[in-house]
Amino acid sequence: MYNQKVLEIFKNPNNAGGLHGANGTAKLVDKNCGDVFKFYLKINKDTNVIEEAKFKTMGCVASIVCSSVLTELVTNKGIEQAKLLTSQDIINVLGELPSEKMFLADTCIETLNHAILDYFKKLEKEQKAQEKKNI
Repeated sequence: MYNQKVLEIFKNPNNAGGLHGANGTAKLVDKNCGDVFKFYLKINKDTNVIEEAKFKTMGCVASIVCSSVLTELVTNKGIEQAKLLTSQDIINVLGELPSEKMFLADTCIETLNHAILDYFKKLEKEQKAQEKKNI
């Protein structure tokens, strides 16, 4: 069902776990299968570069592998570059996924985009607090 590369990543996923100091986080539950995806991003406020990305995913082989690959794809990328990633970018790294599991790459991308949005919301809140402080 899964190719050798997918199985290798599943056995040794990169960037699994929480991330102390994350300033962008998101949690999504896939509406099709119930797998849970949580992404943590540490974004440099001066450069808008994702310096570190981690994940916690409860789900099948494909969910965990897609999460691992996505964290590798976004690390050391600017936010604008990360926002351009698609599920096909994940699939390209993996070589293939069973057709019935392809939607999980989309859920990973959606979770990433929510984590980036969370970062911007926190940044805006922080800026407003600083403006009030300076008044």
